[in-house]
Amino acid sequence: MDAKFLSNKPLRSIAPSGRALLLLVSTSLLLGSIVLDAVAGRLGELQSLTSPLVCVWGMTAIAGFLALPILRALKTGQFIREEGPKAHLKKAGTPTMGGVFFVPLGVVFAIAFSGFSPLVMATSFLTLAYGFIGWLDDWQVLRRKSNKGISPRMKLVLQISFAIAFCLWVMLTQPVTVTQLSLPFGLMLPLGILFWPLAGFVLVAESNATNLTDGLDGLLGGTAAIALLGLGALIAPTHPELMVFCGAMSGACLGFLVHNSNPAKVFMGDTGSLALGGALAAVGILSGNLFGLLIVTLLFFAETLSVIIQVTYYKVTKGPDGVGKRFFRMAPLHHHFELSGWSELQVVGAFYGITALLAAIAISIL
Repeated sequence: MDAKFLSNKPLRSIAPSGRALLLLVSTSLLLGSIVLDAVAGRLGELQSLTSPLVCVWGMTAIAGFLALPILRALKTGQFIREEGPKAHLKKAGTPTMGGVFFVPLGVVFAIAFSGFSPLVMATSFLTLAYGFIGWLDDWQVLRRKSNKGISPRMKLVLQISFAIAFCLWVMLTQPVTVTQLSLPFGLMLPLGILFWPLAGFVLVAESNATNLTDGLDGLLGGTAAIALLGLGALIAPTHPELMVFCGAMSGACLGFLVHNSNPAKVFMGDTGSLALGGALAAVGILSGNLFGLLIVTLLFFAETLSVIIQVTYYKVTKGPDGVGKRFFRMAPLHHHFELSGWSELQVVGAFYGITALLAAIAISIL
């Protein structure tokens, strides 16, 4: 089964360039942050969305020009899996592990702009911890000269271990109200002890979801920048320090996009993708906005769900020959659209729009 209902081809005339998409998403997020700050009366203040976004954006873009020659010299060229779309084979050799320069910059400036807020420092620790897991995976890929890094079991063990450590810190230092979830129409849902397994699951699931989404030039960088800004706007009234963190990390993603937009000169690797998922999840947990996080990052959830459906359907339909059927042309979901006739830029542009819509919905109902 090919899920033909998902294979409608977009208009061929809609074919933006990578630079055009970069300009569009960057301008939109900048204007959005300015409007949000102006409405809240935060414009010009250090604790705003705009100040950290603009500062980190510029610093990360500059850092990229310095980091790229180093990554090339270290021979960090990406290995492309043969079972992926054939059009991606030409990307082999593009430097990867770009998360090593944009994630730490976002974290450092977030801590500085927040005045060394304990919440931001804890979120930053979790972000760097998940980035470290990604770095281990990227390093093993480069060392072995294949697309296989650390084992899935080892990656999961590390993710769960850091998730437990973070949840224990939250449990010991934060008020019991952190276990209440914000729902639409001002409703609050107290979860009590059930909050903690949910929080651990969200940390692991969100980091894996962003990891799966990182499959096209500029895809995760742009969608994460939009999601972080949307989440920052959502939590601004109750957690301004975490709003600053979101603004800084959104700016880091935009600065990285200067070098990662199609055609990409560098990939973020697991170092960046796992860190971004951890950052989003940590902010959602500490702000009590897991429901808002779900809406804002629903696209990442769909990417994960497409892989689960693909694997399950293949196993269920496996015949005597040991071969099963595929529900999608290829998973994750962005590859399905690619193989259905969409260009890479069309997929990325559409996913940017969907993420922006989801962020707007979350802000309007929560």
